[in-house]
Amino acid sequence: QVQLVQSGGGSVQAGGSLRLSCAAPGITFSLYAMSWYRQAPGKQRELVATITTSGSANYADFVKGRFTISRDNAKKAVYLQMNSLKPEDTAVYYCFVKLRVDYWGRGTQVTVSS
Repeated sequence: QVQLVQSGGGSVQAGGSLRLSCAAPGITFSLYAMSWYRQAPGKQRELVATITTSGSANYADFVKGRFTISRDNAKKAVYLQMNSLKPEDTAVYYCFVKLRVDYWGRGTQVTVSS
């Protein structure tokens, strides 16, 4: 059974940093690209960052230069380091992987106060 187990997040003031983690113990982790999405209240879920199997990263324009996605294949985990956080980064963040079907983490709240 595929489970994406998220941790991290919380509340921080603008300019601060947070780190999100997502573990995927039930899959052959190294074979799959991993992504982070977010959903703010009243808005659609949006892609934040993706890391390929080779470790190449792609970012949404609104986080470029501030967020870093990384992966540890030995730990079967993906991370999102978020720096220089802004109030508009406030959202629930989700880990995502696409196998034959889509799998989502349960989400973790990130709140950035001004």
